[in-house]
Amino acid sequence: MTKVHDPTEMWTHLLATPLGSLSMTLVAYLIAQIVYAKSGFSPLANPVLISIVILVTLLEASHVAYVTYFQGAQLIHFLLAPATVALALPLYRQWPRLRVAAFPLIGGLVAGSLTAIISAVVTAHMLGASYETVASLAPKSATAPIAMTIASEIGGLPSLTAVLAISAGIFGAVFATTILTFLRITEPEVRGFALGVASHGIGTARAFQVSEQMGAFAGLGMSINGVFTAIVVPLLMPWLTSSLLH
Repeated sequence: MTKVHDPTEMWTHLLATPLGSLSMTLVAYLIAQIVYAKSGFSPLANPVLISIVILVTLLEASHVAYVTYFQGAQLIHFLLAPATVALALPLYRQWPRLRVAAFPLIGGLVAGSLTAIISAVVTAHMLGASYETVASLAPKSATAPIAMTIASEIGGLPSLTAVLAISAGIFGAVFATTILTFLRITEPEVRGFALGVASHGIGTARAFQVSEQMGAFAGLGMSINGVFTAIVVPLLMPWLTSSLLH
């Protein structure tokens, strides 16, 4: 008699394989893009957020550990690096505008990045968070790989920083255009740069959906903010923590 396999066990085994993990990630994002298009490209239907919800639900239902899933989906993680480098092309196309706006952009970067770092550290400390949590929060506005590296160097938890960085990116992608419109900020260069500084890669992807010009400036903001945060956070943290403790 032929043995009948439990469909649940077969699904769990499939999801734990590299082919299953990769395929499920792509299918989840495809579903999210369809929902996003059906919503009229509403920021509230952010495809990254929907994909995360789908994947987390599947992993929980099938009892597959995230580490197992990630091992199978590493190809997509590998593609993040060339995708980031590819942002150089739209930046090159916008070079004349970038050169003209260089000084205001640098001022905006310093103000925006320092505000994100200091406000996160001070707020977390006032709420009684541990040093590990505070250190995990400090670099959250940098792109996730950079933020995780910074957190590990200053005593934070890289896994928590990754969650916080992705959350910041999703929040920016969903609400940034509404907030910027409310503040009557209409210039695509300013809107894009602000989105890139505050919400890194996910915010940059949202900016490209609006226009290439906005996306190029978002990519610039994301890139420079990553470098700036990597330098400033390790220097600021000892001073901030000592000031808050006294």
